[in-house]
Amino acid sequence: MTGKPHIVGISGSLRQGSLNTKLLLNAKEYLPQHYTFTLADISQLPHYNQDLEEDMPEAVLKLVELCKSADGFLISSPEYNWSIPGVLKNAFDWLSRQAVGTPLALKPAAIMGGTPGGFGTSRGQLHLREQLFALNLDTVNRPEVLVPQLHLKFDEEGQFTDEMGRKLLEQLMANFVQKVERNRQA
Repeated sequence: MTGKPHIVGISGSLRQGSLNTKLLLNAKEYLPQHYTFTLADISQLPHYNQDLEEDMPEAVLKLVELCKSADGFLISSPEYNWSIPGVLKNAFDWLSRQAVGTPLALKPAAIMGGTPGGFGTSRGQLHLREQLFALNLDTVNRPEVLVPQLHLKFDEEGQFTDEMGRKLLEQLMANFVQKVERNRQA
């Protein structure tokens, strides 16, 4: 495959100043310099409704085109009630439809997440992995980046400061880049 590898980031949090979006943006710093990165906007997606597929909403079409252009995905999500946020599940519902050509299928994905609580996103990531399996993504399995007390682990400039967390993030990204490169060569 030619051209620069393009990675799409998807945050499961819509909050301005989202900690998981900050984590995602820190992860992109471990991508090789020749990679391009785009942060997807899932905030404008309507609730999935099959009736809307006849006249596909513009926000859905934009997300689908972005995902079609991607060589891989970085996904960072908080954990809500032991699962993923509804807004992220809604995006996956739209992207899973035959009507849009399932633009995520067979592409590499790396996941991460953090929460202010003490357990990171361990339960939420189990559900996230189930979703990505259903979408036929090629996920990086290790290391798991499940950051507890994420709100305490950024400096004033938004840099992720947790030493162990940074090592895990760097390793996750190295494994992700290997998958992306293998997938591009296949």
